[in-house]
Amino acid sequence: MTKINDLIKKMTLEEKAALCTGASPWTTTPVERLDLPELTVSDGPHGVRRVADINNLIAASLPATCFPTASCMASTWDVDLIYAMGQALAEECIALKVDVVLGPGANMKRTPLGGRNFEYYSEDPFLAGQMAASFIDGVQSKGVGTSLKHFAANNQEFQRLSISSKMDERTLREIYLPAFETAVKKAKPWTVMCAYNKLNGTYCSENHRLLVDILKDEWGFEGFVVSDWGAVHDRVASLKGGLDLEMPGPKERRVKAVVEAVRSGAMGESVLDESVRRILGIVFKAAETSKGGLFDTAAHHALARRIAAEGMVLLKNNGILPLKEQQHIAVIGRAAEEAHFQGGGSSHINPTQVDNPFKELQKSAGETKLTYAEGYPAGTAFDQSLIDAAVKNARSADVALLYLALPDSKESEGYDRADLDLTPQQVALIKAVTAVQPMTVVILNNGAAVVMSEWIDGTAAVLEAWMMGQAGGGAIADVLYGKVNPSGRLAETFPLKLVDTPAHINFPGGNGEVRYGEGIFIGYRYYDAKEVPVHFPFGYGMSYTTFTYKNSKVSAASFKDVDGLTVSVDVTNAGKVTGKEVVQVYVHDHKSGLVRPPKELKGFAKVELQPGETKTVTLALDFRAFAYFHPAYKQWITEDGEFDILIGASVNDIRCSQTVTLQSTLELPSLLNRESTLRDWMEDPRGKRFFTSFIQQLPAQMQAAFFRGEGEVAGMDTTSFFMDTSLPDRLHYFESALPTSPEDLVDGLLAQVSQNK
Repeated sequence: MTKINDLIKKMTLEEKAALCTGASPWTTTPVERLDLPELTVSDGPHGVRRVADINNLIAASLPATCFPTASCMASTWDVDLIYAMGQALAEECIALKVDVVLGPGANMKRTPLGGRNFEYYSEDPFLAGQMAASFIDGVQSKGVGTSLKHFAANNQEFQRLSISSKMDERTLREIYLPAFETAVKKAKPWTVMCAYNKLNGTYCSENHRLLVDILKDEWGFEGFVVSDWGAVHDRVASLKGGLDLEMPGPKERRVKAVVEAVRSGAMGESVLDESVRRILGIVFKAAETSKGGLFDTAAHHALARRIAAEGMVLLKNNGILPLKEQQHIAVIGRAAEEAHFQGGGSSHINPTQVDNPFKELQKSAGETKLTYAEGYPAGTAFDQSLIDAAVKNARSADVALLYLALPDSKESEGYDRADLDLTPQQVALIKAVTAVQPMTVVILNNGAAVVMSEWIDGTAAVLEAWMMGQAGGGAIADVLYGKVNPSGRLAETFPLKLVDTPAHINFPGGNGEVRYGEGIFIGYRYYDAKEVPVHFPFGYGMSYTTFTYKNSKVSAASFKDVDGLTVSVDVTNAGKVTGKEVVQVYVHDHKSGLVRPPKELKGFAKVELQPGETKTVTLALDFRAFAYFHPAYKQWITEDGEFDILIGASVNDIRCSQTVTLQSTLELPSLLNRESTLRDWMEDPRGKRFFTSFIQQLPAQMQAAFFRGEGEVAGMDTTSFFMDTSLPDRLHYFESALPTSPEDLVDGLLAQVSQNK
């Protein structure tokens, strides 16, 4: 720190301003006279997109391993595997001379239409936070930095450069910030990247409350905040708002604007110095890791294959999988010959190699006859002749494998999806093939949920293979033939139809803003609360074996919130093959001051079991597992009461439960005011005491009438009515018998409550 402070004193105003704006699309500004090196960054998050020409934003990138995208990564539910991937990415960064990889993406999948959903982990903030933290830990364990993105509420591509995400404080705190908070506090990313969009009317690049009050001060973030590329609108305003580094560069006018703002007094030089201090801290940290050399392409390809296989989710299986010794398999679909393994946009990787799904299938098929039919054309065109040829192929086979991928025109960065459907040709293809071949397996390559009601009934099995990375073709063959027992579980809900989705009527917005009208009820929280049926629930996935749960236990039947709770359950592999199960723990609050979702994910673990083997899975639940954010208190709170600890294989498949009692240790200030109802007074611990004392001082007849109001209103239950009446309004009925005005009486009671802390 002393070294950095001394450097700042030696730097000119112009040098400090220049440091806070990129020197090129991918590097920061060096100061040669002070031996201050540049910092090189590169796109991620599922591979290193290191461009050969750092002065070109869209230049061709150097070969690197293309790992599966985030939707597949999250479906592994395996934090150790994601850590290993992070380490491999770091090794490639070192070899390619990259100091910071721009990832991971921790935004929520508010709607399955989000065009960038393939880069994001989940609809659940707890799962996304654990994945992001593990990714960051893995990368940074090798001395390479990460850039946690896109902070915050970047949940759509429509007008992403200017749209204002409008939401209440509780929704922001419970849904859209926790994944970032977990990653920042647990893994300490070197940098955080701000989002393009506005949050409640203020650009994220200028949002002091978001970047300074919450991120830096409240969460203790010690690195620097970098803009998304082109997200800065006013450089001085963004510096004041907590945005340390603007990218890309060079931008001479931006630098001059900062210099002029300091010289004119429009911005204090201390603001600039703080950003310089943060940037220098990371520049020197990056310099500690020597760059250059080679990385193990074969080992990383093998790791990519393992991640892809672990993330694939078996959605349906009538027993056809794993494949046996069939005489003839009809392979249908362009994606069998042209692997669809990543999304379009800034994360597009130049892979070191790409597994061909058809050739990988041949390696596993042995002597089985394989025949190929294209099935559907590139893009969304319709060609009946391709369907006819596929049907002919399928009719003569024992099994048909349909490899289907959403075209880039339907799913990519830069725009949101218009629907959740496969292309019309692909739907027609499935229907035609399954009509003549009941033993049909559909293999899907896509980045987010698709709807299947129109065609799934005719299939024998469905495998969600996601955007599977460069080794995904081999991973598909591994799963189809049982070399890998599928263990992926959905990190997002697959709805029956688009209109069922929680954000449907509020998406994509207009007039410069999108209202998050569903509030905290996104994903499974919404489907649970509304009892809306879904096709495949959050956490769901099939296996080639079965698992049983028993002997669930909790560390205490009654516990204090600060002590947390330990939950355990015995899981047994009741089948005949080795498999992995994802044990999921959800929490349900019996009663709360504000509405809460029916259940929320608060713990998970992936466990491998041999046939007949039993393991005890133990998970710890902390204070936040039982808390919710109360906007009036402006903090996370717990409340005394009962909670159900729900242990299961998906959000809809709960196998064991335990009921526990929480004792809150919080001493919260009273929220009572003149407008508080009688019910509010009776539910406030201190208010109830003083209010009850006040009522007891009234004449007996008045006490009896105070809550019931007998004779005042005919034909209705007045007790409930008056309980929801403000105290001054209720006292007005008895004003003639009161020693002073109702307002003065209530003010006196409020004074007693506030003094009795």
